[in-house]
Amino acid sequence: MTAPGARNLLTDVDGLLVGNAGDAALRSGVTVVLPERPCVAAVDVRGGAPGTRETDALDPACWVDRVDALVLSGGSAFGLDAAQGAMAWLAARGRGFPVGSVRVPIVPAAILFDLLNGGDKDWGDARPYDALARRACEAAGPAFDLGNQGAGLGAKAGALKGGLGSASAVCPDGLQVGALIAANPVGSVVVPGTGTFWAWMLEQDGEMGFQRPPAGPIPMAAGIERPQGARLGGNTTIGVVATNARLSKAEAQRLAIMAQDGLARAIRPVHTPFDGDTIFALATGTAELPTEPTGDRAAALYRLGTLAADCAARAVARGVFAAGTLGPWPAYRERHAGAFGAAPGRAPLPEP
Repeated sequence: MTAPGARNLLTDVDGLLVGNAGDAALRSGVTVVLPERPCVAAVDVRGGAPGTRETDALDPACWVDRVDALVLSGGSAFGLDAAQGAMAWLAARGRGFPVGSVRVPIVPAAILFDLLNGGDKDWGDARPYDALARRACEAAGPAFDLGNQGAGLGAKAGALKGGLGSASAVCPDGLQVGALIAANPVGSVVVPGTGTFWAWMLEQDGEMGFQRPPAGPIPMAAGIERPQGARLGGNTTIGVVATNARLSKAEAQRLAIMAQDGLARAIRPVHTPFDGDTIFALATGTAELPTEPTGDRAAALYRLGTLAADCAARAVARGVFAAGTLGPWPAYRERHAGAFGAAPGRAPLPEP
């Protein structure tokens, strides 16, 4: 039976570490996904206002077929400096793509917009994201916190505080799938007029606080009104899905494409002109892609992509569920305390 991994984090996928670093005064931060060895990567960009680095290199037609790290950062375009910090940290340890006698770390990155969340962004010429990325690399490990952490520190999700979320799925045949999402969408993560997550039906083991389903049908146009104060490029949901399966770049790209549907299950509306939604896919290749009983690789990828989309949706909700109030953006658990509760015979989850 497929179930969440031991941590219910991206790091339930063999060969991956995650590190977070943030600055409370800045109200922004950086998350680094650090493979223990270079691995296959791909990307899919759906938002209308993305901010990225090195994504062209991930096209299956391009030569570079491995990455050394992935970076998710706040700070809008300023946050792309974080990739340089991670790159320098890796280079100092002799890691990177070999080009003659030198090694060049390959570090794709995506950013979200958190410049107007009330934090102190008066950094002058000394932008903080390079240093935050180095700290995140130093902190990388198998365990990490969710909510107001790393790239999710300054995030918002519609009218709620957004955050960093993660989820995993492990199958009896050894297939491992995980997602790590920094949720900062212009759209809502809850059904309008309720506190029920759009992703409620995917909840595993009370990870969203034991969600209560909507009481009745959801109106057709629910949640599609333009949010007050929305700005082009002023939001974005970014993240990583990963598997231990050995994939080609083209297969990893298909995994990223399918995983975007997880955002559509958890956020309404999504992939808007106001967002820069970007999903990376990693394949650590520590195991063959399970193809039994049919032996059909395409069918196996179909299954893998479905699990990745479900993990992405769960990660969005978990990131918001774990987040604490920041400035005018209330924590989900404060705003919607009646939308979840302990299952019979089980204690409620701890406060954030």
